Amino acid sequence: MADSRKNSFYGGAAILAVGSLLVKLIGAVYKIPLARILSDEAYVDFNAAYNIYNFFLTISTAGLPVALSKTISEATTLGRYRQSDRIFSVALRTFLVLGSISFLAMSVFGAPLAVLLGDESAVYCVWCLSPSVLCVCIMAAFRGYYQGHSYMIPTAVSQIIEATCKMIFGLALAFAVFQLLPGNEAHRHRMSAAGAIAGVSIGSIVALIYLLFFYRRDRRRNPPPKSSDRPDNDGAILRRLLKLAVPITLGSAAVSIVTLIDTKVVLSLLEKMYTELPELVTPAAIAQSLEEGGVSPQLYMAQGLKGVYDKCMAIYNLPSQLMVAITASVIPAVSAFLARRDKAGAGRTSESALRIGALLCLPMGFGLFALGGPITKLVLALDPAEAGPIMSVLGLATIFICIMLICNSILQAHGLVNLPVLTVIVGGVIKLIVNYVLVGNYDINIKGAPWGTLCCFLVAALMDLFFVKRAIASPPQLSRVFPKPLLASAIMAAAAWVSHGLLVGIVGNSIATLAGILVGVVVYALLVLLLKAISPDDLALIPKGDKIAKLLHIQ
Repeated sequence: MADSRKNSFYGGAAILAVGSLLVKLIGAVYKIPLARILSDEAYVDFNAAYNIYNFFLTISTAGLPVALSKTISEATTLGRYRQSDRIFSVALRTFLVLGSISFLAMSVFGAPLAVLLGDESAVYCVWCLSPSVLCVCIMAAFRGYYQGHSYMIPTAVSQIIEATCKMIFGLALAFAVFQLLPGNEAHRHRMSAAGAIAGVSIGSIVALIYLLFFYRRDRRRNPPPKSSDRPDNDGAILRRLLKLAVPITLGSAAVSIVTLIDTKVVLSLLEKMYTELPELVTPAAIAQSLEEGGVSPQLYMAQGLKGVYDKCMAIYNLPSQLMVAITASVIPAVSAFLARRDKAGAGRTSESALRIGALLCLPMGFGLFALGGPITKLVLALDPAEAGPIMSVLGLATIFICIMLICNSILQAHGLVNLPVLTVIVGGVIKLIVNYVLVGNYDINIKGAPWGTLCCFLVAALMDLFFVKRAIASPPQLSRVFPKPLLASAIMAAAAWVSHGLLVGIVGNSIATLAGILVGVVVYALLVLLLKAISPDDLALIPKGDKIAKLLHIQ
């Protein structure tokens, strides 16, 4: 990989940010219509299968890509190009083994896993997702390799291809299955969820084909510089990768395990509520459960209520997914500074990553908090009285998960891979406790679930910030990171809320919500400039950022 091919931290983050934005827009085009196509109960099947998939994907890919990009960045910074190639070779073989094991586990044990979550009908979705876990594992090796070289284009393009194919094939299959499959409507909805999720596997297969083709062509056109370094043996490299990867994997696995347990606990508590209060079970639910067979009316009602929460989670996840661009770029960038023993440079990059993250996640989180009800009504066609409070609390939670993700990447880049494990375990235990207490309260029920999520990531983020300040040399100055974006976001949210309130009685919810969002965007942009919350370095995240800085007189 020639040096001219490398991207700086800002350039790499810019490429991944643009790619992530396109992927999220495509994902919205996929998931938002899907939330309308699928019933609430079928959406629970979809989400349950994703939780199982994410668990196996976490075990296979959570830590190794980070370890791969970090070790490759360190090797190339020191001119050890043969070492870099050997690291990639070892990692690719490891990913292939892990992906194959996960694929077989989901294929063979799909039914028991679905039953374990209390959602037996999700088995079809689990089976349809099993090929994707193998493909994504292999892709993770190539993405980690190029990210370690600070070359982000292959990752961004492959993600866009994956998302586009997922959208096209997923929506087409979901619609076709629902229209063409015989049987009652509830069964068609559930099989439609399996068709939608099959699009995910198709997208991962096509994206993998692209990466394989790109890597082969890239190696032919841009061979790495000749080097006389002697690479370590495979065993030593694997031990180094695992030493970095295992703690990261354990931390991520803890989140996945907590999510799986939480899914089971929440469904069980809701089912218990309808069992103990049979007057809440509607005649329609009784009739629907009889048609479908194998699902009690109480479970059917519980799945419907959980489905509202799961659909809100589709919007809640969007801001945190945009942090992928920052976290993927900060690890090799900070690792390269540390390899050169430039602790000050590592500190500047870490602070910039946190500031950029704050500038993005704070307005999105406050915006969801202020307009939770109107947004769920506009986007998901849900009852704002039911879904609005859930979305508003999740809006606050998304701020803290974004901060946690960036802090984790900073700690991992500094080799402090065990600390994020502690924070996510503590946060996960808090989530389970809060959900058990609140969801188990019949007067609160599903509206307690987002509070568990908020408490989880609030505690995890605060612990991470503490460790970042205390455990690394040249830590970020938080006084230069949060106050100005926080003030601008709070005023923005108030402006958006007032605008919607003034307009909704005149033009209706849809136009009032869009107008409120537009007002919020304009107010936030003006406040960021007036408060000088953004620096020229931050604008370097955007293509032509230096020219924009001059145009706006930002120094």
